[in-house]
Amino acid sequence: MTTPDQPRIDRAEEIAQAWRREQPGLPVDSIGILTRIRHAAKLLADERRRVLTQVGMDAATLDLLSTLRRSGQPYRLSTRELATRCLITPGAVTQRVDRAQHDGLVRKLAAHPGTRAVPVELTAKGHHAVENAVDGLLTYEQGLIETLSPQEQQELARLLTVLLRDLNDRAHHHT
Repeated sequence: MTTPDQPRIDRAEEIAQAWRREQPGLPVDSIGILTRIRHAAKLLADERRRVLTQVGMDAATLDLLSTLRRSGQPYRLSTRELATRCLITPGAVTQRVDRAQHDGLVRKLAAHPGTRAVPVELTAKGHHAVENAVDGLLTYEQGLIETLSPQEQQELARLLTVLLRDLNDRAHHHT
C-alpha cells in the first residue's frame, strides 16, 4: 500500500480496471503496455539526466560526441551527416558543434573546395570525454536491466523492435 506522498509504481492495471468499470467494452489492453512504456521512459530519461550530470555532460553533447566516436577513424563527419545521424536540424547541429568546439571537444575543419560541407572532427579531449561518459552511462544502464534474465532482455528487445518498426511505419504513412 502506498501513502499519499509515495508515487504508485504501476498504476496501469488500476487505470484499465477503472475504464472497464466505467465503459465496459472499451478496448483497454493497450493501457497495460503503453502506460508502462511511458512510465519507464520517464524514469529512464530522469536517470540518464542524473548520470550524465554526474559525468559532466549533457545529452545533446553526448549525442554529438558519440555520433562522431561511433563513425570510426578519423572520427570526422560533415555537419549534414551529423544532422542526419543525430535526427536533428542543421541549425541544432550548428549550436551543438559551436558549444562543443568552445569546450575543445571538437574542431571544425575547412570546407572541401566547391562544397559547403563543413567537416567536424573529434579532438583528443572530446575522444576522452565521450569514452568516459559512455563507459559510466552504459555500465549504469546495464545495471538497470539486470533485473531481467539475459533471455528476457533479448525477448524484450525483440518485442520492442517489432513495436517500434510498426510505429515508425504508421508515422511515415501519416506524414
